[in-house]
Amino acid sequence: MHAHRGVLMSVGLAVMLGACGNTPPPAPPKPTAASSQRAAAAEQAPPAEVVVAVPKYDASGRRDPFETLEVREGSGGLTVAATRLTGIVRSNRVALALVEAPDGIGYILKPGDTLGDGRLLEIGSDSVVFVVAPKTGAASNRVVLRLATN
Repeated sequence: MHAHRGVLMSVGLAVMLGACGNTPPPAPPKPTAASSQRAAAAEQAPPAEVVVAVPKYDASGRRDPFETLEVREGSGGLTVAATRLTGIVRSNRVALALVEAPDGIGYILKPGDTLGDGRLLEIGSDSVVFVVAPKTGAASNRVVLRLATN
């Protein structure tokens, strides 16, 4: 019984030493004539053409998000004068203005934010004040939007 234990321990020690890297790595297989011919043929053959199937986006009446948006500047863009103040939200720390564009898109703005051709200066109790780029013939470069009274 003790003799078997000694053999098992020496075999286990040999396995552990092999796993630790104390034994040299096995030699790579020697190339055969067939493998040399395959390697030479692979070097001479032109690479195979790879065809990648690119999925097509089906817009189904929606705007394609992969196409660049057309950016309009100048008179065609959004102007503060064309928007409407729909609400004012106040908390202890901040006041927010709810502004709606002619196309129905709503914006939540705080003082310093820009919208179209203007920048929000201040939010009052029932109005907001924007500063806009000065226009020729205009008396002021400020636009005041007031809440609609029903």
